[in-house]
Amino acid sequence: MSTPDTVINMSEAVTMHKRERIRLERLEGGRNRAEESSALMVWFDSRGLSTPQDHEGLIARLTNLPYTGILLYPDNLAALAPAIPARMLTVFHAESAGDLEQLSVLPSREAVVASPDVQVLAKAAEQGLKTCYRAYVDDGESLHQSIQEGCRHAYLMIRFRDPTNIPLELVIASLQATNTVLIKEISTPTDVDDAIVTLGVMEVGADGVMFSPRAHGALSDFVSRLGRLERTAVQLEVATLVRSTPIGMGYRSCIDTTTLFSPTEGILVGSTSQGGLLCCPEVFFLPYMELRPFRVNAGAVHSYVYNFGNRTDYMSELRAGSPLMLVDRTGSTRRSSVGRMKTEMRPLRLIEARFQGGECINVIMQDDWHVRIFSDDAKPLNITELKPGDQLLGHRALPGRHVGIKVDEHIIES
Repeated sequence: MSTPDTVINMSEAVTMHKRERIRLERLEGGRNRAEESSALMVWFDSRGLSTPQDHEGLIARLTNLPYTGILLYPDNLAALAPAIPARMLTVFHAESAGDLEQLSVLPSREAVVASPDVQVLAKAAEQGLKTCYRAYVDDGESLHQSIQEGCRHAYLMIRFRDPTNIPLELVIASLQATNTVLIKEISTPTDVDDAIVTLGVMEVGADGVMFSPRAHGALSDFVSRLGRLERTAVQLEVATLVRSTPIGMGYRSCIDTTTLFSPTEGILVGSTSQGGLLCCPEVFFLPYMELRPFRVNAGAVHSYVYNFGNRTDYMSELRAGSPLMLVDRTGSTRRSSVGRMKTEMRPLRLIEARFQGGECINVIMQDDWHVRIFSDDAKPLNITELKPGDQLLGHRALPGRHVGIKVDEHIIES
């Protein structure tokens, strides 16, 4: 007979599995989208700019930053287009079908036509051009109309009147089964927070933003924070367990995050800079305690925790608010933050594993049955039941780090 606690746990598990399915479907759909890239899409609206030198050379500076597209207009296309590098997508705003004739200044360059006028977009499509429906949402009717029309085009660029992200969440959910690329237009050119938050709405976020600051300070702030938000993938490999043995008492930390893990996500932890193993969150059934789907019982305080930007943090350095990289079984990553670090004296166990290339890694974790790491097929393995030859999921890295940053040097760790 199910107890009330069991029912609650089952409900939590179902909810997390549903979240994981939706998230993976969204990621899988994204692989087939236009302009597919591991980088985020960031566009710039050039409205009001006439030359690359306007606003102290703002356009010229953009070409050396991680902006991936620029929106040009009939009155500045000829002047600005020559300054835009080929790597950046040219998006042309057309109010009328006659504006399309100006694209002749781009004879050897592909452009996307953006417009709020569906007849203009139909004309552009007849000419073999990709199209972007440009929408403004200020009520429920305009929201549903933007979704209905937007899914017919390669891109949907959308601006919202109200600051809430609820309409954006509805658009993201509605487009997840389509190939339409979603770009949110940030209305206020100084609102860096809105641009960054947009890219993380519903964990997957919009495909990109159009953020167009007119001050170099706001631009610098945005680019700096964008670099910390970049979506990346981690290469996961199978490692073979060599030995697992108790080593006595020591300090270990639980990492409590500000998110809920799915059943296929964890944190990469290792004792050396050569790599780590994917450690399980507490999302799986335990007979004597409630699930804590925000927690990873991650290991001894000396351990490396692998983070974004090819960096590592010592577990002892992590604090509330520290950024954290969550990794799922496919190597896909997402961002979270540390809610708290819970460090206590506990019995510890050494786990050593070897990759196919011969590289050896180890992790030291709390020596208890309820502490788990992922198998090669992303199943939880209780560390006290590990046997030599077991297949584990891990990440192999080149050795050599200084203050968490990869350096090229000869180093031997064991």
